[in-house]
Amino acid sequence: MLDLLHQIPTAFLFFSSAFILLFLPQGLARNFVLLGTPIIAAIQIWTLGMGDFSQISFFGFELELMRLDSLSRIFVLIFCLAAFLGNLFAWHLRDTIQQVSALAYAGSAIGAALSGDMIALFFYWEGTAIASVFLIWARRTEGSYWTGMRYLIIQIMSGVILITGVALYYYDTGSITFELMELGSIATWLIFISFGMKCAFPLLHNWLQDSYPAATITGTVILSAFTTKLAVYALARGFAGTEILIYIGTVMALFPIFFAEIENDLRRVLAYSLNNQLGFMVVGVGIGTELALNGTASHAFAHILYKALLFMSVGAVMYRTGTSKASELGGLYRTMPKTAIFCLIGAASISAFPLFSGFITKSLTLSAVAHEHYTYIWLALVFASAGVLSHSGIKIPFFTFFAHDSGRRPKEAPLHMLLAMGITAFLCIFIGIFPNYLYSILPYDVNYKPYTMEHIAGQLQLLLFALLAFAIIYRRGLHPPEIRAVNLDTDIIYRKLIPSIVLYVSFVLTACFKLINIFLVSIFESLLSRFHHSHGPDSPRAASWPAGAMVISIASLLGLALFVIFFS
Repeated sequence: MLDLLHQIPTAFLFFSSAFILLFLPQGLARNFVLLGTPIIAAIQIWTLGMGDFSQISFFGFELELMRLDSLSRIFVLIFCLAAFLGNLFAWHLRDTIQQVSALAYAGSAIGAALSGDMIALFFYWEGTAIASVFLIWARRTEGSYWTGMRYLIIQIMSGVILITGVALYYYDTGSITFELMELGSIATWLIFISFGMKCAFPLLHNWLQDSYPAATITGTVILSAFTTKLAVYALARGFAGTEILIYIGTVMALFPIFFAEIENDLRRVLAYSLNNQLGFMVVGVGIGTELALNGTASHAFAHILYKALLFMSVGAVMYRTGTSKASELGGLYRTMPKTAIFCLIGAASISAFPLFSGFITKSLTLSAVAHEHYTYIWLALVFASAGVLSHSGIKIPFFTFFAHDSGRRPKEAPLHMLLAMGITAFLCIFIGIFPNYLYSILPYDVNYKPYTMEHIAGQLQLLLFALLAFAIIYRRGLHPPEIRAVNLDTDIIYRKLIPSIVLYVSFVLTACFKLINIFLVSIFESLLSRFHHSHGPDSPRAASWPAGAMVISIASLLGLALFVIFFS
């Protein structure tokens, strides 16, 4: 049985299941397919040895559909786990579009992570875009439609840039192998930009904050796991050690903090937090050492879990109350205590409290940065760590469950949602207490002990002072109030700034045109008046010419014309 399973590309397991769903009636059978597919895929990957397992010919190219090594394996395993947890959270759904999209989306991300060449990568890359957009459109509102269109345009554009870069790379090198590259040509820069668009680099990031909160409650959980982490994997595979990524990642870790603090929609807060956490991973890729890449891979693994847990808890609240706005929530711990506990576990994990998953993964990246003597980068990442505690570790659970009493008394989340959150919360704690289980599947051997007195004391000092700062700021009324507002982020550049500039320039040009028109009209009227005065019917010249003279002049001109015609 395993031999037969090993012959099937993992992505095709998901695609086949998605196709089967189209013909299955809603019910247990369909849900078992949704949950069974990622389990079977994980068993396949876990029991399969390292190497290349599936090659096909495509227009003269040899495509590698199953390249399994230590880097791709950890990403594929967490993708399978995320697909299982996301589908369990969505057990109640009776929406074929979302169910098929979820499987096709997960399969495309897994196929991309296993691709050994960049042509296969491109097909799966675009597959993630096409499959995932239906999770946004499935909300069936006008806003989600236009947000989905923007998301699709950016994701497809990323694929177009990628295939252009691949074509130029093949022209330059004669190879399509997906391997380590250097930023030394237009081809590699295009591939790099393509990865950056999907990774939500600064100024290329707003699709993330717009699209994830616009998706359905369950769709957001699934979206949070795949697209951006696939981009992190692609950067780790193709551009490990590229120094510019260190600075890009640092900016990614810093700027979302301020937007998240003023954001009212808690799902958008989590989207900003996602961007912040991606920054740590990108810095690790930029450092490029074995310790740093282990930090990136482990952080991606843990992040998918605790970010899914936070999206699940906010999604469960939204499922029961119909809103995820902080200004409309508060006091929900009274009737949703289990969801509140799971949210606190996710908050502790993302904040890197000891005994939680974030503590044993984020420290790998910070240690790698310190080891390479990037002092200012390390300080910036420490500040970003305190920031994520504020906007995700405190703001999310506090304003949802413990702040002012909103007067809402919703029922606890459904059993399947609690089960999905419970499993995820257990994994966050288990990984935090027993880090060696995660360290054992990282790309490189790990000789690192997170639980040292120095590390624990330093992290607790950072977290406790951050908590104290939040308490003082909140008690003194200095914390940004939770109000109903729209945060445009850098979208303000083309939604407000550019239209304002165009409007101002149009106003100036219109005013100049009017002045020029008035000036020309005045000159024309002046010339016309003078011409009328000198040659008009009342002018002296007209009065001095008798009618007989006019007749003689015309007759002379006519005679002259006839003479010329006759003798020419």
